[in-house]
Amino acid sequence: MKNVFLSLLILVGFSTSTFAQKKKVEKRFDRDEAEAHLTYLASDELMGRDPARPEMQLAIDYISGELEKYGVMQVPGADGYAQIIPFNLSSPPKSGNLKMGPETYSQKESMLVLDGKSLSGSFELVDLGYGLEEDYEGKEVKGKVVVTNLGAPDQMSPAALMALGRKKTALAAENGAIALIEMYNIPSIPWPLIANYLSSDQLSLDQGSKSDLPYLWVKDLKSEMKNSVAKGDVKKADLDIQGKIQKPIEGQNILGWIEGTDKNLKDEFIMLSAHYDHVGVGNPDAEGDTIYNGARDNAVGTVSVLNAAKYFAKRPPKRSVLFALWTAEEKGLLGSAYFAENPLIPLDKIIYNLNIDGAGYNDTSIITVIGLTRTSEQEKLAEAAKAFGLEAIEDQAPEQGLFDRSDNVSFAKKGIPAPTFSLGFTAFDDEISKYYHKAADEVDSMDMDYVVKYWKAYILAAESIANTQIQPFWLSGDKYEEVGKELYGLE
Repeated sequence: MKNVFLSLLILVGFSTSTFAQKKKVEKRFDRDEAEAHLTYLASDELMGRDPARPEMQLAIDYISGELEKYGVMQVPGADGYAQIIPFNLSSPPKSGNLKMGPETYSQKESMLVLDGKSLSGSFELVDLGYGLEEDYEGKEVKGKVVVTNLGAPDQMSPAALMALGRKKTALAAENGAIALIEMYNIPSIPWPLIANYLSSDQLSLDQGSKSDLPYLWVKDLKSEMKNSVAKGDVKKADLDIQGKIQKPIEGQNILGWIEGTDKNLKDEFIMLSAHYDHVGVGNPDAEGDTIYNGARDNAVGTVSVLNAAKYFAKRPPKRSVLFALWTAEEKGLLGSAYFAENPLIPLDKIIYNLNIDGAGYNDTSIITVIGLTRTSEQEKLAEAAKAFGLEAIEDQAPEQGLFDRSDNVSFAKKGIPAPTFSLGFTAFDDEISKYYHKAADEVDSMDMDYVVKYWKAYILAAESIANTQIQPFWLSGDKYEEVGKELYGLE
């Protein structure tokens, strides 16, 4: 019988060690408690977990309370379980107008005030190409409105556009300009999409560094107005805009840790992370629901980290484990970026980050690990999924750039191997879009039998990596390999 049993284990395709670990995960997993966590965090009471709303404190208190209940330790340097983050909240004006030649542009419809103070009057325009240093040579812009193309020829990603906007605003102010207008000429990104996002409240980490110079985007998809200014056909602009309202607010990453058991490995950490915020309240759906509950994105991930915290607090692995719940991921990965620049655990002691994020699922037979094939732990991740009847696959939507769009990239850029453990998807299709950042993303729309398997697989994967003797690392040739070698002092 013993040989038959061992043969069966081989047939199902995972090791006796993994099988033993799986049974321990199964024994200690409390489905009712996990579902209760999910139900509360994705409830209407929390109003979509927007970091700028007061209801966010309910989520903070709940998550911190569960970590304390489980016996998870506070991280030295934190305020209890919180890492306090100084955010700046900027609110756009409700109205504003700009007249250039025969065209009149209005706030949100065809113009966006992105930064700066109020401004009214008639001002001379000067075309400056892309508005970079070389474009100012021989040009007099003092007291004038600078008009430029958006971004730069080789820098058109959303992050690059924002970074260049800050740079261009500073250059315009240094040269005495009175305002900066970038002409929005990216037909591939619909104006309504960008306008809805940028006309809502925005959080940033650069509190106190906001510019007084009015900074606008103007819809000009065919570059007709930009060309008219460049040719001198349109020489003046009439502005009547209100400035953005700036307000300092406090955000909180939630952190905790448990100490490892191995005297040689306990100074190393595996970091288990997920963002606990979502997008708050938005446009009503067909039923009039305005609360974007974010069950899939990312209450599921938050609960997964809580499940792991409960498990490891009673059954610590060889390495120490850092539990990290990030705020303001939906505002631009702000919480994780802040920790990466202000770490309470030295980054070179964090040897792996198993992050969770995702838009949802369209295949309940798989787990999609974004970055599965980029680190040495591919086999352990795949084996953990297989133990619960699932298959771990690599990201099937590379065109979305998902690896660099979630909190894991804040640490990958520092050199830490950091894949994202997502619910199973094979494409960004209609099934994903039906729930992604929509009011429909509620707990009662989810396949909880699948979610439970996913939660258990995450714990098992984390335990396997935390117990491995060899330090995980990027595979050879990965774009983050060299910075990883620098971080860990590897040859």
